[in-house]
Amino acid sequence: MGNANVGGREINIGQQSINIRGIGLMDSGGNDDLVHGQRVDDIGNVVLSQSNGTPVRIKDIARVYVGNVPRLGVAGKDHDDDIVASIVVMGRTQHTGDIVPKIKATIDQLNHDGTLPPGVKVVPYYDRSTLVGVTTHTVVENLLVGCLLVFIVQWVFLGNLRSALIISANIPFALLFSIIILVLLHQDANLLSLGAVDFGIIVDSAVIVVENIFKNFQSQAHHRDVLLKDFSDTENMDEGMHGRARMWRNWSPKIRTVFLSAVQVDRSVLFSVAITVAAFIPLFTMQGVEGQIFGPMARTYGFALAGALIASFTITPVLASLILPEHVGEVETVFVRVLRRIYEPVLNWALGHRKTILAIAGAVLAVTAVVFVNLGSEFMPALEEGNFWIRASLPATTSLQAGTDATRKIREILLRHPEIITVVSQHGRPDDGSDASSFSNVELFVPLKPYDTWKNGLTKEKLTAELQTEFANALPGVSFNFSQYIQDNVEEAISGVKGANSVKVIGPNLQVLENIATQIQTQMSQVRGVEDLGVFRALGQPNLNIKVDRDKAARYGLNTGDVTSVIQTALGGSVATTLLEGDRQFNVTVRLEPGARDTIDKIGDVKVAIPNGSGPNTYVPLREVADITLDTGASYIYHEATSRYIPIKFSVRGRDLGSTVAEAQKRIAANVKLPTGYHLVWAGEFDDMKVAAQRLAIMIPLSLILILALLYGLFNNFRDSLLALVGIPFAVAGGVMGLFITGLPLSVSAGIGFISLFGVAVMNGIMIVSYFNQFEETQPDKRKAMFHAATERMRPMLMTSLSACIGLVPAALSHGIGSQVQRPLAVVIVAGMLIGPILLLIVVPALQLMMNGQAKVSR
Repeated sequence: MGNANVGGREINIGQQSINIRGIGLMDSGGNDDLVHGQRVDDIGNVVLSQSNGTPVRIKDIARVYVGNVPRLGVAGKDHDDDIVASIVVMGRTQHTGDIVPKIKATIDQLNHDGTLPPGVKVVPYYDRSTLVGVTTHTVVENLLVGCLLVFIVQWVFLGNLRSALIISANIPFALLFSIIILVLLHQDANLLSLGAVDFGIIVDSAVIVVENIFKNFQSQAHHRDVLLKDFSDTENMDEGMHGRARMWRNWSPKIRTVFLSAVQVDRSVLFSVAITVAAFIPLFTMQGVEGQIFGPMARTYGFALAGALIASFTITPVLASLILPEHVGEVETVFVRVLRRIYEPVLNWALGHRKTILAIAGAVLAVTAVVFVNLGSEFMPALEEGNFWIRASLPATTSLQAGTDATRKIREILLRHPEIITVVSQHGRPDDGSDASSFSNVELFVPLKPYDTWKNGLTKEKLTAELQTEFANALPGVSFNFSQYIQDNVEEAISGVKGANSVKVIGPNLQVLENIATQIQTQMSQVRGVEDLGVFRALGQPNLNIKVDRDKAARYGLNTGDVTSVIQTALGGSVATTLLEGDRQFNVTVRLEPGARDTIDKIGDVKVAIPNGSGPNTYVPLREVADITLDTGASYIYHEATSRYIPIKFSVRGRDLGSTVAEAQKRIAANVKLPTGYHLVWAGEFDDMKVAAQRLAIMIPLSLILILALLYGLFNNFRDSLLALVGIPFAVAGGVMGLFITGLPLSVSAGIGFISLFGVAVMNGIMIVSYFNQFEETQPDKRKAMFHAATERMRPMLMTSLSACIGLVPAALSHGIGSQVQRPLAVVIVAGMLIGPILLLIVVPALQLMMNGQAKVSR
């Protein structure tokens, strides 16, 4: 044993107890200063044997030197081929705002406290807080502009600055209420989804209450007195109800009017908010990536709506009683008068030509259905991160050293473009085994300058196309995949493959799998929109196989283990012991010198010891006991659920994901025949999109059933409940047209926009149906009652709809970093709330009149 310390217990010297230590550990000289740990004398002086009194040491038969573990990867930056790079991985439950400052502080400490060797410095090249900051700016800007637009809508419709301020006051209260609940429940909000919260929907309940207060204040004094008297009689506010009657008597007429106005719409508002929350039930059931993004939005929406409902019946009436004048002019704003002059003749004509209107509405829905079927589809819009994550796949058998020149050339091509800040490359795999990539794998992080500094006309898509062309010309046979830093990690976690999407050919035989994969690649290369297409090959790795011949080995008294241990030690190296150096430890590895193992012939000459009893060992060449052949075999075997598979990775650009995959599936089904025991699995974004669509197909009908049940609880009438739902298809039609006009495909984000439309559409339906029922009791002519109800509700319906619409106009028009996830949702809501209420105000009155029987004709 040449490398061990031992203990000899203690010895007493005087009154002291002294430990006895036998020091036999090898000393490298680096215990005090690690940079001096280069001494190998102790290792070289270890005695192996002796001959006639002469010791045989390690240094007599071997060369001892400080080496290194064989490299598995190389990192480079810009024009520097070799750097040391590291990645700090944040825990799933941590927050960027908390962790990044701590990391920066630690880096600053490392660079100044003498921990690092002289001349070495830690320099960050990617910081997620930059993306968070830019996204926060985009989201906050959209929210502030949305709030301002909502305020302007209220002012334009009511013509009263105080009323607009009362309504807008609900926004901060609702948000603060939501934040308080989230904090108490230890739940997180989400910047991407929080930007999609529509303040117009949040304030809809306040809009209804304030508009009703404002309408009653606008009414003539005698009409208001009649309302107050009727309400007092209805509520039995006599001497028998001492507390309430005394309170009613002590109130001023202004406060009584405010109270009456709020009570008039309390059931409608309460059920409208409950229905809006019920419409969001599908969002609470989302899982995976979409659940991570939109789950916080659903919770935020739900809590904010609850806060807005509380504010509508507490803060809103109080503010109205304090700052609204008791007498408001009866004249409507110019904008409302213009709308009314347009709407009343159209409504009158629609009520007289009900069948024609219904036919037109049916035609609109039919056209919408055709457009909807032809909309493209994708899983989620890609969040723009302001960078490239490029993966280059060199020939599968490329060595680490051979790939260095290609990696350098890729960096140089990228650095020619002034839009690129820097390029950091990762060639091969890390030494810790955390990413089992081959030497043919090169990944590059490419941060980009702000887009407003690029030359006119250049977009990220065009830059991608230019780079693809330059790469193809400079590096033929190398395939490239373009993604983004966070997006690439998410996509790989989803599909298990280094690519946005993949087709997995699953089966037992690798050769058959490769043949099928090649056929699929050929078919998919003919599909428009398929980019970055490539097969992750399993076969073709050159192997020098040394197969022990058991019969020959037995003649020399050797087992296979005796021979393979020589192969492992001589060619790969075996750890003999461990060298301690301060608080670190290093392996002492025994291996045949490079000059004796760098060719196949020299490997065949490696000596295998044959036991010879008590005498000296004799040796036989390795080729005498083993067959040495150069063959090809598997380089990487993918497994899923214990089955082998080969993936074909691809991205989709310039076309929607759904139609691209549909065409690819059709081509593969027609031209690729799968043997028995083999099947395909489509993984990645497409698979997630399909799962999300299946879940929504179940949850949306359940949500509609719950909404119908709430409506029945409000009206106690199945016919009126169905009429209140009529607005949904027209709002959806508007959203579909919005996607079609803007060229956006159907996605989970757009689907959430459609879900958001349900609540506002039903709220509008409730208002028009409720008012018709009220006027029908006092007006025998149903057509007049319908006309009066629709015209009375035109202003609040358009106020709620345009508030919900215009609050998301900034998000619908935004193209900044962080807006991509919100934009389809915003487009759907904006278009749905522009088109849906217009059709609702025309079609529902005609339909309700038809369902209530033939109206008496009155001129």
